[in-house]
Amino acid sequence: MIASQLVLVYGTYLIATASPGPSNMAIMATAMRDGRVPALALAAGVITGSLFWAILAATGLSAVLTAYAQALFVIKIVGGVYLLYLAFRAGRSALKPVSDFAQPNAGRAPPHYRALYRQGLLMHVGNPKAIMAWMAIMSLGFREDAPAGMLPAIVGGCAILGAIVFGGYALLFSTASMVTLYTRLQRWIESVLSAVFAIAGLKLLAWQN
Repeated sequence: MIASQLVLVYGTYLIATASPGPSNMAIMATAMRDGRVPALALAAGVITGSLFWAILAATGLSAVLTAYAQALFVIKIVGGVYLLYLAFRAGRSALKPVSDFAQPNAGRAPPHYRALYRQGLLMHVGNPKAIMAWMAIMSLGFREDAPAGMLPAIVGGCAILGAIVFGGYALLFSTASMVTLYTRLQRWIESVLSAVFAIAGLKLLAWQN
């Protein structure tokens, strides 16, 4: 029974995290543009944000949070605006003159790992849908008669899966072949990234609690 519940929880979380979305797209683009370590810093922020909501759901604070619509409303607005800001940045990069794409690393400042970590963290913490997802995950695997180790198994197992998925995106898309692909298609990749952020931000702002 416990094993089957954990398999259901892990499978649900794995599908949710591996599916293409703003966080995965950001990690992919960062890996191709800036390299492996910056992408891992961004992925670490995303994982931390996921764990933040997981702990809230696990401790029951999520029920308090959802009871106060104003709190979720503020988080939704901040998260949506931040995604639109990221869309603007990616769109501005896509509109650079063609000559600027000839040497993609020329004149570029070294990546700021704290800023990348903060970006990943804010992307996930600023999405109130994440708390709903974690509440669903907890309801799937955690019951009143669950053993004491069930909760750590859910949070810890999902944390490991998140590190594998998001870190895997960072490692896979920082390979030489992917970097070469980004160099050739940088304008298109940044355009797609801008569209993903914009759609996600607008959907978040339009989302009804």
